Amino acid sequence: MSLSVLSVAYPLAPVTADPVGGAEQVLARLDRALVAAGHRSLVIAPEGSRVAGTLLPIPAVPGPIGEAETARVHAALRERLCEAVARHRPDLIHLHGIDFPAYLPKSGPPVLVTLHLPLDWYPPEALAPRPGIHLHPVSASQAATAPPGARLSAPIENGVEIPDLRARKRGFAFALGRICPEKGFDDALDAARLAGVPLLVAGTVFPYPSHEAHFRDAIAPRLTWRRRWIGAVEGARKQQLLAEASCVLIPAKARETSSLVAMEALAAGTPVIAYPSGALPEIVEDGRTGFLVEGVEAMAAAIRRAREIDPETCRATARARFSADRMVARYLTRYADLAA
Repeated sequence: MSLSVLSVAYPLAPVTADPVGGAEQVLARLDRALVAAGHRSLVIAPEGSRVAGTLLPIPAVPGPIGEAETARVHAALRERLCEAVARHRPDLIHLHGIDFPAYLPKSGPPVLVTLHLPLDWYPPEALAPRPGIHLHPVSASQAATAPPGARLSAPIENGVEIPDLRARKRGFAFALGRICPEKGFDDALDAARLAGVPLLVAGTVFPYPSHEAHFRDAIAPRLTWRRRWIGAVEGARKQQLLAEASCVLIPAKARETSSLVAMEALAAGTPVIAYPSGALPEIVEDGRTGFLVEGVEAMAAAIRRAREIDPETCRATARARFSADRMVARYLTRYADLAA
């Protein structure tokens, strides 16, 4: 059965082959899988995005992102979505943005929504039952936080590519992701300083005022020649850094609904040291594939113990539990069910 799937990205973040954000990364992997399987993949995303299927672009926001800019993007997205449904007649629509109620179609094909973020970050109306709308969490711990009355489908856990890569550990710690308050990279920098190890922080500072202020006030003052911010990394360079790192730090200050970074680290044979936030205890096996810790001092102590974790155990766990192929197969099955 050939499918036509219209995917809608979070309208303020571009989609690339290896994007920074987890939602964009999942969308990109599904887009490639649909094309590879002979289906039609249509993707609504900001200008400059790179997709395997057909890009239906909306205007990008190059500067500061405030309420006025967001309202203009939502208006453009509503128009583009209406045009796409009328012209291409997709079998279903797959929404990935936290702001999906702002452009949710009033009619048309079935809609699948992947809830990538903590459920209490969504507006209350987002989780209200609606005919034809299917809400999918990405982990059991996230699903357990659903408010009364919400009807969620069974979780479809995220997955990552499992590279065939081996690298010599180089003694630095690594942190990767959006540079924003909830990721806690200020704690990662403090922990690496206490542990006396170098740290590389990789990620993008998006032009939200709160993100830029966090980088200016909490990240930049902690940077030194041994603990550096290296900007965004992707592709082969990201894989090499993940494999060479002694450990990956995830001091999340918000409930993680999943963690593609943790999965990618384990796939590269690198232990994860994380706060036990949200779904992270579902991913990191304390003492086996990393350490779950509370606070900066405990994270520093765990960094010193990173060599106790066997890289091959990390890789084997990732192959068994976090494969992108497993995630893709579950979504393709769900797409076929909804289209039927």
